[in-house]
Amino acid sequence: MGLFSFLTKEIAIDLGTANTVIIFNDKVVVDEPSIVALERNTGKIIAVGKKAMMMHGKTHDNIKTIRPLRDGVIADFQSAEYMIREMIKMIGIKGSLFPPALKMVICIPSGITEVEERAVKDSAEQAGAKEIKLIHEPMAAAIGIGIDVLEPTGNMIIDIGGGTSEIAVIALGGIVNNTSIRIAGDDFNADIEEYMRKQHNITIGERTAERIKIEVGAALTDLENPPDDYAVHGRDMLTGIPKEIMVNYKEIATCLDKSISKVEAAVLNALENTPPELSADIFRTGIYLAGGGSLLRGLDKRIHQKTHLPIHVAEDPLRAVARGTGIALKNFEKFTFLIK
Repeated sequence: MGLFSFLTKEIAIDLGTANTVIIFNDKVVVDEPSIVALERNTGKIIAVGKKAMMMHGKTHDNIKTIRPLRDGVIADFQSAEYMIREMIKMIGIKGSLFPPALKMVICIPSGITEVEERAVKDSAEQAGAKEIKLIHEPMAAAIGIGIDVLEPTGNMIIDIGGGTSEIAVIALGGIVNNTSIRIAGDDFNADIEEYMRKQHNITIGERTAERIKIEVGAALTDLENPPDDYAVHGRDMLTGIPKEIMVNYKEIATCLDKSISKVEAAVLNALENTPPELSADIFRTGIYLAGGGSLLRGLDKRIHQKTHLPIHVAEDPLRAVARGTGIALKNFEKFTFLIK
């Protein structure tokens, strides 16, 4: 490290489709929606994160909001680079005369291609990173949950994010088998939007769908302590006049059923392809749930009914992956499974 080691700042980034979380000095310093707002004519950045999210779906011709990541990978290279750069500025790293050299660990979906991996690295380099390593999401989630990933014991992780759901079996510091499907939080939102159109003749935006999912989203039609009905505001498709309807959790559980079944199928598929010795371990340790999708009411119970295995939901599942990435950063040299 030598003379200039004090100029190097280490940060861990969970670059998610829905939210980006940055960890610096073992603390979550940035937790913002992954979205940027630009001026159309000049291409100038107006806002990033929460501010841009407030504009989403409410813009006029001269402003556009972009979500740079889709299905867990970078879809718009330039805005991704802007977003990473602006979010790093939010940390408020005060360099002395020189801008600090950044050392980063960034987490990526496990089903990502080399080209997509390259895009993540290039974006980070453009944003000022000198040294970058990547870590696969299920691995980061496992470390964040508190599992010792280097042990010769099998653990199964389901990480349901915004763009991808990752199902992986981990042992000896590596991913033994993994299934990455592009059915996740965004698809749940799309299902809710479609259901509102077809059943209630009402058009709603992405942000409203997200709110419905948080307030009354469920994976089962009978819950022990059900949430209250939620008032949804949108545009009546027949008259074009704004109106309000009440939605209950049973409706949402019905409309999400198809997508959740796909996640269940992927879980069963992953269990089928697990080596028998590791299957024995998973029978004992159970399945760990992380990511924002695991907050869906009754999802743990539903997967338990399907697999008959114990299901553990991570504490603070939204940040489990980021926490794991932060721990990986501290063991930058020790963890051999980090991707150069």
